[in-house]
Amino acid sequence: MSVAYALLRRDLALAFGGGRGGPWLPVLFFVAVAILFPFAVGPDAPLLARTGGGVLWIAALLAAILPIDRLVAPDIGSGMLDQLTLRGIAEELVLAVRLLAHWLSFGPLLLVATLLAAALFDLPADTLRTLLLGLLAGTPGLAAIGLIIASLTATVRGGAALGGLLLIPLAVPILIFGAGALARPDSAGLALCAAISLALCAVAPFAGGAAVRAAREN
Repeated sequence: MSVAYALLRRDLALAFGGGRGGPWLPVLFFVAVAILFPFAVGPDAPLLARTGGGVLWIAALLAAILPIDRLVAPDIGSGMLDQLTLRGIAEELVLAVRLLAHWLSFGPLLLVATLLAAALFDLPADTLRTLLLGLLAGTPGLAAIGLIIASLTATVRGGAALGGLLLIPLAVPILIFGAGALARPDSAGLALCAAISLALCAVAPFAGGAAVRAAREN
């Protein structure tokens, strides 16, 4: 537990200290998309209220792509993961902690930014509540997909661009059930979104660990 806590403190310090680009870049991108969309479709309040939830989901998906190239590649390049392995710390533990730190660095901030962005679309209270619950359920899954892709592309030239292309189709199930819950009064969509997200979080450290070991052998 002390090892996991030490790793979490290191990862959060790097994330919030700017060592991995800082937590604000995805949030600022999310807010920028929310600001620009009303300029693109015009001041049609009913249209903005009807489409705003889906637009914010797309903005969250695109924002989740931005930190991918900083999740794993720097530690492979610096030999940090090799040193941890030599100390007997499994890659799966390192990446599980990295997943938690990655979500903590952008998930809560994204939820706060959603409250601000929702005002631009004049979202009804029920829609905003469903949107926040959906993002709370879905963003850990987006972080898990990002970690898996970051591990797979860490040693690939142009991995950041490739990671973005891979994340979008893999995130479609989360998007379908998370954003789809906005159009349905029941909570089944949110439950399915949360289930997919939890499954991805459980699988991500093992898939990422296998990818890191494969990269080391190559």
